[in-house]
Amino acid sequence: MYTGVTNDLNRRVYEHKQKLIPGLTQKYNITKLIYFEETTDVTDAIAREKQIKGWLREKKIALIESINPTWKDLSDGWYDS
Repeated sequence: MYTGVTNDLNRRVYEHKQKLIPGLTQKYNITKLIYFEETTDVTDAIAREKQIKGWLREKKIALIESINPTWKDLSDGWYDS
């Protein structure tokens, strides 16, 4: 699982799906958007990112499954022509 902050979710997901950015998501073929939160305050976003990164895997899974129990790719259809 990858946790990050961006000011443009659509662009960032596209970069991950196309493997344009080297790193964890490219190495482990992480291409599905399974959970996201929105905020207007970057400081809050960074604090939340750090909070989630500090959780055990089981707690992260529970958060995901609370809104996306089937782990559907929430970005399906975003890039269809």
